[in-house]
Amino acid sequence: MRVVALISGGKDSCYNMMQCVAAGHQIVALANLRPAENTGQTDELDSYMYQTVGHHAIDLYADALGLPLYRGFIKGTSVNTGRVYTACPEDEVEDLYQLMKLVKDKEGVEGVSVGAILSDYQRVRVEDVCRRLNLQPLAYLWHYNQEILLKEMISSNIQAIIIKVAAFGLDPDKHLGKTLGEMEPILLELSEKYGVHVCGEGGEYETFTLDCPLFKKKIVVDSAKVVMHSADAFAPVAYLHFLKLHLENKQEESMGTFLVRSCSCEISCTDDDIFPSSGECEPPKNIPVIWKSLKHNSLDFTKTFQNSGKSLSGYQWFSSITAHFLPSKDKTAEDAAREAFSSLRANLTSEGLKMKDIILVHLYMKSMKDFSVINSVYVTEFDLCPPARVCVETVLPDGVLFCIDCLAHKYDMAADDVVHDEKLVMHVQSISHWAPASIGPYSQSIKVGDVLYCAGQIALVPCSMRLVGGGVRSEASLSLRHVGRVLEAMSQRTALHHVITASCYVTDSKSIPVARSIWRKKLRECKKDCKNTLKNIWKRRLQL
Repeated sequence: MRVVALISGGKDSCYNMMQCVAAGHQIVALANLRPAENTGQTDELDSYMYQTVGHHAIDLYADALGLPLYRGFIKGTSVNTGRVYTACPEDEVEDLYQLMKLVKDKEGVEGVSVGAILSDYQRVRVEDVCRRLNLQPLAYLWHYNQEILLKEMISSNIQAIIIKVAAFGLDPDKHLGKTLGEMEPILLELSEKYGVHVCGEGGEYETFTLDCPLFKKKIVVDSAKVVMHSADAFAPVAYLHFLKLHLENKQEESMGTFLVRSCSCEISCTDDDIFPSSGECEPPKNIPVIWKSLKHNSLDFTKTFQNSGKSLSGYQWFSSITAHFLPSKDKTAEDAAREAFSSLRANLTSEGLKMKDIILVHLYMKSMKDFSVINSVYVTEFDLCPPARVCVETVLPDGVLFCIDCLAHKYDMAADDVVHDEKLVMHVQSISHWAPASIGPYSQSIKVGDVLYCAGQIALVPCSMRLVGGGVRSEASLSLRHVGRVLEAMSQRTALHHVITASCYVTDSKSIPVARSIWRKKLRECKKDCKNTLKNIWKRRLQL
């Protein structure tokens, strides 16, 4: 894939470029946004989206990489600051849109390299820009363990220095200009004592990369001055302003060769630490496995649309939304899908609900061969926060294209004036090493109050979006890892052992003992990890 890299000059955007190259993509251009010249802020701009400290050296950064650089000015401000972003003419995100549109037109790029690690605010906005321009965001650092990530950056020969500090324990006189390698033990100590983000994801510090294996030349700082932004007694904010820099040629053996840690997305089925022994996979003797095979026309789809009635907390199930279809000249599969969704909308309306109130969908399909047609209709029915979805192929009677069950939620504000928790949505569309990107019209998870609803997960290798090899053991383990990561990202310290109910779909009854065994093993690991985490938290509190 031809990729443009969004760069700030920092370590994260640089290491994500290395990840893109390791994944087989080609970085063909760089893009950067800088403060507008008429703002009077030549170094540090108060922006939710962009790192601007060190932007004077970005031209040298591009020369060091030997790639074309596209730059734009940050004319807007942070206007639309909600969890979901929609285009707003005065917002600084629209400056990124215009820049990405220019790069796409000029370079024919298909993907965008993004160095986001933990910021949903930045990820959501970059993904919105990419969605509008039909570009694929590549955020390989997303939700990476920060301690491991920092070590990897250092071991991968990224030579980056601290150019801004803004946290308790970071001293401008001591730490500005230090390399990542020099700062690692200090950052780990601050993380242990005060919860500082090791990679600076809380805004604790910012960096500028002087050299990395992708650079053809290295950047040398000849002189710089310290600018005090805020002389706070406990957490002073200061940054380096570069006065003079130059490029130096690198020795040939140090160019173009680098090591990126082997991808952790794919699980080896020979790993004894992950997979149980064959003996452990045997089901307990006292728990019978009951397997019922459905006959071709054993299901009754003649009943009309049904719903459960609304619960006191605002939940309501709708079931038997069925798309009837027999190939004919007068009716297509697309027509059948539109009729089914029209019926669903009508029934929702009769209950005072809208499509946006649906939080979970179970989509049962007769054949995955029809998926693209059905999905093309499905995507038009939901907004930027689609419900979580479970989609499976199953036995359906002749004439039934698909069937839907869905859960909707809406508080009756007229009867209940209590302020409730809002609906939170996780809809990550970036390709990463974290979990499969949500490239379809569904969200990985939706949170209503204290309850999480998780989309179905299959064993896709996140960075390639291909099914993992190794059979049912690999698939079961990787699928559960995806679920665990989605739960944790949605609600900190939430794990598999907090699951109230789960459904596992298998294609062969022989797979049930293996899936059950791996489920039990994962639960044991989660409980053990939870105990260790609690011990560490109490240990840290006692130290304070």
